[in-house]
Amino acid sequence: MQSVDTAVTDVALASKKFFKRVLPIMLVMLVCNQLNRSNIGYAHEHLEADVGIGAAAYGFGAGLFFIAYAIFELPSNVMMEKYGAKVWLTRIMISWGIVSFLMAFVQNETMFYVLRFLLGAAEAGFFPAVIFYFARWVPAGQRGKATAIFIAGSSVAAALSGPIAGMLLSLHDVLGIRGWQWLFGFEGLLSVVVGIVVFFLLDAKIQDAKWLSVNEKAALAKAIADEDAQHATVSGAKINRWKMLLNPQILLLCGIYFSVQLSIYANTFWLPSIVKQIPGTTDLSVGFLSAIPWVCAVFAMYFAAKWQDKAKSKRPLLVVALLVAAVGTFAAAIASPVLALVFLAVAAMGFKSASPLFWTIPQSGLHPLVLAPAIAIINSLGNLGGFVAPFGFGIIKEQTGSVVPGLFALAAASTVAAGLVYFLKERKAPPATAAAETPAETETRLAAAGAR
Repeated sequence: MQSVDTAVTDVALASKKFFKRVLPIMLVMLVCNQLNRSNIGYAHEHLEADVGIGAAAYGFGAGLFFIAYAIFELPSNVMMEKYGAKVWLTRIMISWGIVSFLMAFVQNETMFYVLRFLLGAAEAGFFPAVIFYFARWVPAGQRGKATAIFIAGSSVAAALSGPIAGMLLSLHDVLGIRGWQWLFGFEGLLSVVVGIVVFFLLDAKIQDAKWLSVNEKAALAKAIADEDAQHATVSGAKINRWKMLLNPQILLLCGIYFSVQLSIYANTFWLPSIVKQIPGTTDLSVGFLSAIPWVCAVFAMYFAAKWQDKAKSKRPLLVVALLVAAVGTFAAAIASPVLALVFLAVAAMGFKSASPLFWTIPQSGLHPLVLAPAIAIINSLGNLGGFVAPFGFGIIKEQTGSVVPGLFALAAASTVAAGLVYFLKERKAPPATAAAETPAETETRLAAAGAR
């Protein structure tokens, strides 16, 4: 029988091996996810020229993804619990890859709408499945770190998507295939292949991991089982989610997060079109230039995280992040195309940093008994920004021929959100007994809800 010290050491070694072996696989999956989610932003003008999909239709189709994602997220999570994270992650990747591949054959607006909706349905549950997999393999003390690395990877993935898209679009008319067809076809097939490989690389259970020693398997499995047993002893309270919608604090949180999502997804789907206004750009240069704001965001998120750890109150930091997003977006609206890219990089540093900062507020301001359902509500309503932003920009572009009014609207939304932050309640030092889970677990769950 293992001693306590030996068991702790074995758990630490097992966790270290997980970070080296499994987390890189998850990050590759995340890159594929980002490629297939955002590639229409780079193909937009080609779809308009070849298929006749105008700005409004493009914006509506881009937003339909999030409607389907919201509808199918819960059923997907139920199926994941039934079949396991390994099987379900494989299913998700292969199905979204197939749908993305079929985008190469789009012929009209209706087909575009249907495939975007199906892509959202196929992808639904991806992030929760990853977090669930972490929960089955990583002890609570390391789970927050695993999730934080995965979240940071989303910005890296966004930065990579531009150059990759640019190179694929540059294959225009190679083998008689249009550039945008290369883009959808290659990235779709890539996800299918990666999904198949993932099935053989990931282990469903700790006991199946040949890369862990017998003692490491036993210690890690016991650590996870002990945590599960501890949580099973905590009795929950029935929460009326409809009544929670009337809670002023939750409504404020929904509004602020909605604003953050507006900025994130307006830039995800319209940044390439804005960059294309720079004279002399090509598909390849647009791809590389579009990566600049996301690279800047990675560094900003790193420093924001360091400052957050030292700050007693997170509200001032969140206000600063939102105001940086507002100023950068406003300046981009009135600047020349080259300077607009610079200011959009500033804006990205603001709104991407605002997302993780935001999720510390409900953690400290809401009662632990309502925290989990409150996060679900905030995340669901806030993510509607993923529909409103691309659709709204599409209508504006269709009516005015420019996205400048949309940038003004984003700047206004971020400014209003910054003002709303000061109406939020925040406990500087929550009681240690307030929650039935460790801070690391709470951090993981908050990050899981807020990262997408």
